[in-house]
Parts: sequence; structure tokens; C-alpha cells
Amino acid sequence: MIVLLVVLSLTVVAVTIGLLVHFLAPGQKIEYYHGTFKFSDLQVNGNSGQSSTYLRAISENLVDEIFRDSALQKHYVRNNVVRLTPEDDGVKADVIIVFQFPSTEQRVVREKRIQSILYQRIRNTRALPINTASVELNGCGKRVVPLIVNRIMSGDIAAKSAWPWQASLQRNNIHQCGATLVSNTWLITAAHCFKNSANPRQWTVSFGTTINPPLMKRNVKRIIVHERYRSPAREYDIAAVQFSPRVPFNDDIRRICLPRASATFQPNSTVYITGFGALFYGGESQNNLREARVKLISDDVCKQPFVYGSNIKFGMFCAGYLEGIYDACRGDSGGPLVAKDLKDTWYLIGIVSWGDNCGQKNKPGVYTDVVYYRNWIASKTGL
Repeated sequence: MIVLLVVLSLTVVAVTIGLLVHFLAPGQKIEYYHGTFKFSDLQVNGNSGQSSTYLRAISENLVDEIFRDSALQKHYVRNNVVRLTPEDDGVKADVIIVFQFPSTEQRVVREKRIQSILYQRIRNTRALPINTASVELNGCGKRVVPLIVNRIMSGDIAAKSAWPWQASLQRNNIHQCGATLVSNTWLITAAHCFKNSANPRQWTVSFGTTINPPLMKRNVKRIIVHERYRSPAREYDIAAVQFSPRVPFNDDIRRICLPRASATFQPNSTVYITGFGALFYGGESQNNLREARVKLISDDVCKQPFVYGSNIKFGMFCAGYLEGIYDACRGDSGGPLVAKDLKDTWYLIGIVSWGDNCGQKNKPGVYTDVVYYRNWIASKTGL
């Protein structure tokens, strides 16, 4: 018995030392990656019940098998399914995958290796009904450049890859509006962008930080304007645009996250706007993407008579500064107003909608509230 206890103790010590050496190895760091994939034609009831537990288990076992039998096996640590989301055509699994890599290698290189292994192995998995087109690494709302932002009007040109979800909507190859990439085939923009024409054949979309030359261009397949939008009224100023073929995600083109329908954002929070719009009222759109940092303004302030009064309706909010200067302008319409959380994940919270002049005192920008229309977006796009 004593010999057995000694052997067990030595085994525990050896395992502990081995784990410490593994996790504390010099020049190594733990990294977390967010992956998603969708089970087709399956249903679960939220995140509870036997079906959820079973689906979590087989998802985690699948990811374990993929990376423990791959070229990255010595770097793979573990994975954890953090959310199962029921969708019309199946169930989406969000999984956090943990690796330990040398500090010297660039993260973008590792992302490509992980994405390739995940996609190839899931594509070859016949036992589970997984939609290979849904396989994605690092999900939404991630950018690869530091955040250094000043303003749009008279403002700073955005760095390459800074806002990879920004798009330019063009009618007859002329920039009309901004838009935001929310999947590899869907954009969210403003309904008023299509008040003169909602014929998809007249529209194209381009990506990148310049309109000419574009980084990538796509044909618009479908335009869904909110069914209750009526120009010149400003309510229901939201539209979804589907394009084809889908775009490949990389450092320069990446989708943003959509907030939950229950999300809240506090007045005076720092948020960001981007666009190709004019630098002054009456000016022309710009070829280079520009950026600005602004503040959310409470409804109590924005509905004051000296600001916009009763013109602020449901599904709208204000952002900017009452002093003016920092603002969106003509050509920025439909573009994104975004915020980031503590994990540096970015969310689309507003759509450039309207305002009096550009950067005028007591006349900040007014934005369509994405949270207010979150269920509408889901009903039209499935996102």
C-alpha cells in the first residue's frame, strides 16, 4: 500500500511538473480563438435540455479530434462550446479554441492555419450534418490594426484594414451610401439610400479603404427596404442588401457583430463613425475612407427644443457633440456607427440616417438604432 501511494504521488508530481513546463514554457503564450459552425436541420431549445448537452458534447469532441490529430497538435490546449443558437435551418455553435504558440509568430499566420485545418476536417466529416459554408474562425467584430481615431469632417484617413466591415454602395458605379458587412453575403444600410431606385441591377458594392480602386467588388442581388419606410419621413430608415458571390474574410474584409435585441449602450459612451462622405456641407464624397470618434447623446438632450425636439422618434438616437465639428456628412448615409466591448469586439449599433447640416452646433448626427430593429434584421437575413 505504501509503495502504491508513493508511486501515485510521484505520478501526480510528474504530471504537475509536465503541465507547468507546458504552460509556463518561455516564449509561449496562450491565445484564444472564436470559431463558429452550423449543424443543418437540427433544433435545440435554447441552451438547456438534453439535446443541448448532447450537441455541446459532440461539438467539443469534434474540435478535440480535429486539432489533436493535426499539425497543430502540440499547440492545441482545449476548446469549449460557449453558445448554441437555434436558427431557421439548424443550430449555430460558438466555440472558444485555446492554443499555446511561440510569441514570435504573427497571429494572422496562425489564424489562416487554424481556419484551414478546421474547414478541411469539417468538410470531410460525413457523420455530422454540418454546413461547411458556415465554418468561420474568429467570428465577427475583430480588427488587426491599433485604434487611433480623430474625426471624419476635415478628418483623418483610415488606416488599411482599420474598419474591415465598411462598404460603399454605388449606383451606376457612383458612390451613394455607406453600408456595413454583417455576413459574407449581407449588408445593413439606410432605407433612404434607395428612395430614387431600389433596382438591384443598378447597384454594386465595393470593399476596402478606397472607392477607386476598390479592394473587391460585388453585384447586388437583393435590396430589402423596411416595408414601413416612407420618404421623406425618417422613421424605419433601415435596409438589408444581399450581394453575390460571397466575400472571403481576411484582414481587410471582415464582418461586424450585431448586438442582441436586449443590448443597451449608455449616453456619453465613446463610439466611432466611418465613411466616404463629404468633408463639409455641400461637398462631394471622398475616395478615401475617413473616421471619427464621437459620443452617444441621451434622448433627453437630443429632444430638447434647441436640438431636434420632437423630430427624434422611436428607433433613432443622436451621437456627436453639441459643439459640432465632429460629424457624418453627405455620402456617409447608411454607414456604420460602431462600439467595442471590453474584449475589443466591435458591434454595429447605429446607421447614419439624417441631421441638419454637417457638424453644426446643437445639430448632432441622428442614427437608426440597430438594437431597435434587431429582430427585423434577423427576420430578413437570418442573422
